[in-house]
Amino acid sequence: MIATFLIGTLLISTLLFFNKNTILNYVLVIGYTILLWILGFYEYNHINTIELEYFKPDALGVLLLFVMCIVSIPAFYHSYRYLSTHDETPRSRGIFFASMVMLISACSMAYISNHIAVTWIFVEITTLSASALIYHHRNIRALEGVWKYVFICALSISFIYIGILFLSLAMKQAGIEDMSFDSIMEHYDLLNLFWLKLSFLFIFTGFTAKIGLVPMYTAGIDAKDKAPAPAGALLSSVLMNMGFVGIYRVYAVVSHTQIQHWASVIIIISALLSIFVATVYMTRIKNIKRMFAYSSIEHMGIVMLGLAVGGIGVYAAILHIILHTFVKTSLFFQFNQIYRVYQSKSIYDVGHYFKYNKAGAIVILLGFISATAMPPSGLFISEFLIFQSLFEAHYFLILIVVLILLTMIIWGFGSNIFKLLFTPPMNINESRIPKINPIDSVSQYILLAMAVYLAYNPPAEFVNLIQEAVKLIQ
Repeated sequence: MIATFLIGTLLISTLLFFNKNTILNYVLVIGYTILLWILGFYEYNHINTIELEYFKPDALGVLLLFVMCIVSIPAFYHSYRYLSTHDETPRSRGIFFASMVMLISACSMAYISNHIAVTWIFVEITTLSASALIYHHRNIRALEGVWKYVFICALSISFIYIGILFLSLAMKQAGIEDMSFDSIMEHYDLLNLFWLKLSFLFIFTGFTAKIGLVPMYTAGIDAKDKAPAPAGALLSSVLMNMGFVGIYRVYAVVSHTQIQHWASVIIIISALLSIFVATVYMTRIKNIKRMFAYSSIEHMGIVMLGLAVGGIGVYAAILHIILHTFVKTSLFFQFNQIYRVYQSKSIYDVGHYFKYNKAGAIVILLGFISATAMPPSGLFISEFLIFQSLFEAHYFLILIVVLILLTMIIWGFGSNIFKLLFTPPMNINESRIPKINPIDSVSQYILLAMAVYLAYNPPAEFVNLIQEAVKLIQ
């Protein structure tokens, strides 16, 4: 099935790139969405089965693949809405959809890759496809954003490659030639710990550009700000999930060795610095899209804390990253409507959103409650479990620091959100405000509802898949 999916992806993306017929473009996008869902169900029914030698859909990969399938539908719909409200040429529309197809496909393959070098290849493909989405507007700001993104991601890819080389040295001394994750896990006790340390350090640092952690978090901030909102939604969710998968699989190997505590300390330091950076910017930032982007950094820091501390924290980390995907995509999709009303990303130019778009304003309010993990947000459950794991592991100081930082984030995030919703805008011509169709907000309500449902009443199979993924580490 993977071979069929890859061939179909290349064929559809090529036709999208060269085709100039708008209707055919949308037909191709619908066809790709169906193909993606077929892949998801096929991999679920063939879980832990080796395919094409380099792929193996395990529990974690299948979970995130289904999340991708769900998010892809509103992503394509809001892309259609976005393009229909802008002056787009057939070529620019084709490039946009072709790049989105390649980004989604590369992330999907990285989720279920069973070979670290193959994962590296698809990570590089995400950089190229994301760059085309960031540069969609073809202006000087988009150019600045894409060059920053390419430069930092090129460094990150180099770090991952160097880490793979160090890992190969650790494996060579153990007589291991197969670089699949299964083979590495099977022979973890034979790996040279010195080279394994260096490998983890470089691979982890490289993947921070994708997941959005210190030190390479800056690549994603500019990318999400400059890219169209539907593309920003994918960059702040499914692409970050790919970074999480890369770190998770390597840490799963390290967690069974004597350097597990050392690796956990590295992750905790990066997580705390990421939450601190998000706090500093979210209490000062006035750009709505960048505010959403920094919120993602905060959540990835929380996810990494759960992963590093262990216990129930690992389960909560996987749950948190899934719920975050639904919450953050809903906020980015809603930004499309905010920009249509105010024609600005600045918090100084917005206000009275309840007056101009009631359905969208409720989404923003619910999204704020969800993103800040206040009850009844689904993220409240996963964050509570992560805090519980910190308490049980006696990381009391870290827990106190994180709670203080999160309180500051809620204040900074909330002051901007309530300015958007209730405070009168400084300068606005109400006669030029377009009428927003409430239907455009339906997908966001569904995504936010799913985040609550999966947290408070998760299906048994959903819980089983997360528990299977946790077994890689515990």
